[in-house]
Formats: sequence, C-alpha cells, structure tokens
Amino acid sequence: MAKANLMDYEKAISLFEVVIGLEVHVELNTKTKMFCGCRNEFGEEPNTNVCPVCIGLPGSLPTVNKKAVESSISIGLALGCQIAPTGRFARKNYFYPDLAKNFQTSQYDEPIAFAGALDVEVPSGKVFTVQIERAHMEEDAGKLTHVGGATGRIQGAEYSLVDYNRAGVPLVEIVTKPVFGAGAEAPELAAAYVRSIREIVRALGVSDARMERGNVRCDANVSLRPIGQEKLGTRTETKNVNSLRSIERAVRYEIQRQAQILADGGTIIQETRHWHEDKGSTSSGRPKSDADDYRYFPEPDLVPVMPSNELIESLRAKLPENPADKRKRLAGEWGFAEMEFRDVVNAGLLDFIEEAVAAGAKPQAARKWYSGEIARIANSEDKDVSELNITPAQVAELANLVDAGKINDRIARTVLAEVLAGKGSPEEIVKAQGLEVVSDDGALIAAIDEALAKQPDVLEKIREGKLQAAGAVIGAVMQAMKGQADAARVRELVLERANQS
Repeated sequence: MAKANLMDYEKAISLFEVVIGLEVHVELNTKTKMFCGCRNEFGEEPNTNVCPVCIGLPGSLPTVNKKAVESSISIGLALGCQIAPTGRFARKNYFYPDLAKNFQTSQYDEPIAFAGALDVEVPSGKVFTVQIERAHMEEDAGKLTHVGGATGRIQGAEYSLVDYNRAGVPLVEIVTKPVFGAGAEAPELAAAYVRSIREIVRALGVSDARMERGNVRCDANVSLRPIGQEKLGTRTETKNVNSLRSIERAVRYEIQRQAQILADGGTIIQETRHWHEDKGSTSSGRPKSDADDYRYFPEPDLVPVMPSNELIESLRAKLPENPADKRKRLAGEWGFAEMEFRDVVNAGLLDFIEEAVAAGAKPQAARKWYSGEIARIANSEDKDVSELNITPAQVAELANLVDAGKINDRIARTVLAEVLAGKGSPEEIVKAQGLEVVSDDGALIAAIDEALAKQPDVLEKIREGKLQAAGAVIGAVMQAMKGQADAARVRELVLERANQS
C-alpha cells in the first residue's frame, strides 16, 4: 500500500471547510436474531447459530423480533427523534459472501425513527448540536475471516472463511445529516458523538456496546470544500471503525489526505475506505454505491411495523437519564474538579469509573487508577482501556485493598500486572502470592533494628528535629521487606524509638 501524501493539518483547515457525516451501527442485545429464532450470542462456534431464514434458503419466511422493534424505538426516542406511525422493511440488494441471501433486510424510505438531534461536547468544552437524519432497523451480515494475507484483508488472502452466526443479528443504524462548522475539531466531534451514542445505548440496556466486539461501529464520511464554496465536495466513507481513538484518527487522516490531493489539482474518488490501526492510515476499498445501486424495494414477506401511541409513550416513560444530565450529576456527586472530570470524559473513562464506583470503589481512587496506571498501560500497548483484561469490579477490589492498608501502591501495581495477565482477581493474587503488607510490629521492629545498626546516627538526628532522617531507615526497611512493609507504621515506630531514652 503506497503511502499517501498528507497536508499539514492546520494548513488543511485553513484552506478547506470540513464536512462530516456519521453512520453508527448498534448491535442490539436481544436473545434472538432480527427475523428468526436463532440465538444472538457472541463468540460461539462458527455457523452454529444459523437456520434456513438467516442463511437465505428458498421457502423460508422471516418474522420480526418484537423486542428489537421496541429497542429501536427506545433509541429513537433517546435521540429526540420522531417515531414513524408506519415503518416498512425493504430489500437492499448486493452480492457478497457474508450475505447468504444476496440482499439485506433493512429500511429505506420508511425508517422507524427520524428527525432527531444530539448535543455533543468536545474536549475544548464547546457543544455542537448534531442533527439526526434517521435511525432504521436492519440485520447484520456474517463475518469474513481472510486467511493467508499480510493485512487480514481480502487483497492478498489465500482463502476466506465465513461465519453466519452474526448474519441476522438486529442492528440499528443511526445516520446524521451533514455536520458543518466543526472545523479543526471535526475529528474530536466524530469521536465524541460516537461516545455519546455508546453511552445512550448502554444506559438504555439495548446493546452491550462493546466496540472491540463490533457492537458499536462507525462509518465516517468526510468531504472537503474550499473555504467559501457552496457546493459540497466528494466524500469518502471509512467503514466499520470500532474504537473512539480510531474514529478520531481516521477522520483526521482523511482530512489531511484529501486536502493534499485537492491542493495538487487532483480529484477525490467517491469510495469506501478501510482504516488500518497499525499504520494510522486508510486505504481504498470499493467505489461507493448510491441508493439506486442497491435497487431497494419493499420486503414482500414482512408487513409494516405500526407501533401504537401507547407503546411509544410507555417506552418514553422508561427512558433513562440523559447522558449530559448524568455527567453533571456525577461531577457533583464525585467531587472532581472541573478539569479532572473533563479529562475523564475526554479519555472515555466515565463509564469505567462509574462501574468501579458502583462496585464499591471511592470515586477519586477509581479515577486515580483509570487515569493513571491503567491508561498508561493501555497507551503503551496501543489499546483502548476496554481491550485490557480487567473489569471495573476488579479495579474497585484493587483500590479497596489499598484503602484498607492491605497492600500499598507499589504492590498494587504488581497485582494489577498479574490481573492483566489473567492470573486471577486482586484478592486472589494477593493471597496466593503472599503480597499483603506486613504490619506486624514484631517483624517491623526487627527490620528497623537491623537498619539502625547500620545507621546509628539516625536517631540522634531525629532527636535534633531532623525528621527527614527517618526516610533512610524507612527506605532500608522497605527494601529488606521487598516493599511489603507498612511504610506509615514503620515511620511511627522509628519516631517512637527516637523519643525513647
């Protein structure tokens, strides 16, 4: 893959107006698929959750999943959308191995929800109102695994494997109107918008919203037009980006790539593109199809969905707290400084900290671990925090061990590494490896006496008021006890010894 020429980002923003459009796909966590009774379970053996309906055998007939319809309506309501009195399914025709029917059952001109809006705050504190064009129901495709190539993509692969377990899983696709005016903050706005969608569907309980599993993924459309020009530029669509960090990086990359092409007198091809996390770049996919290319027509085997006003209002009454209101409430409850809380939100750590607090951690302790050591490890491994092998409940357990004085911060970092390595829970690791802090006075006094024997002048310095001299003894004791001594208790004992005759 040839490396593209990129324009300096600030220069690109000075020459061109950025227009973005975002299509977010949310997998629903219903027990069964959208149009059949097959289980909707992640991670099972390939091609075990399939039936004649979801693999498109002749003569099979679909039926609509009632729970999926209700979840879709709830999402629409949470986004401030109008709910359509009638929503019709349509066949979206295209040919690809992961779609056994050769068409996707979706919605076209009669989506279940339309005309919504979502206020989104970016890291600078500025709030953008993103207009929602539509939220429609559809089914997911199967999963292709390309084997033998260097990139994991179909180009260069020796062969491909297809798993139809995901085929027919309920999806809601949320499509924005073109977003103008974000300027240099367009990449941050894209990531913040998807974060808000993830927060909403999690709060609704309609999706597991685990981006690393593809429960939430984004198609990011980017186009540029010279400053002052009315006509929109040609857009590209970077497909299936499934982390907040990658969304921001992909949008930024496309801005720089397109700007350089336009500045050199070239033209942008309307196409889909693939994001390569390892290279931090996009590559060409296929020419982007328009609606006419899919030959949509009404699905003849399904009647229209006609939700009653009673159903809509009952779902509206069950809507959870708005994410923006929730953030304000948590900021007050947790007592974080404004900058501390903003950093937590911008880093995508709010949900993790909330879950850790719910599991029993003190808010500041949860923030300390997630914003500190856990974020550091994630960055060093080039991962999202969600990809690390530790749960908020385990973080709470670790923080509480420190707060209870059973381990200190130094030991806690060792325990964290063991948890991430899959060795067990923090309490199990501390117990199995004998890592609990030594607070027995007898053992501590013996170690203090040994240290004082090597530094006999320390006690006299302390008596003269030079309390910092105790640090040398504390350090020696900690070293002798391999970091497992209770440093605060060691200090107390050293000062007690100095005050003795």
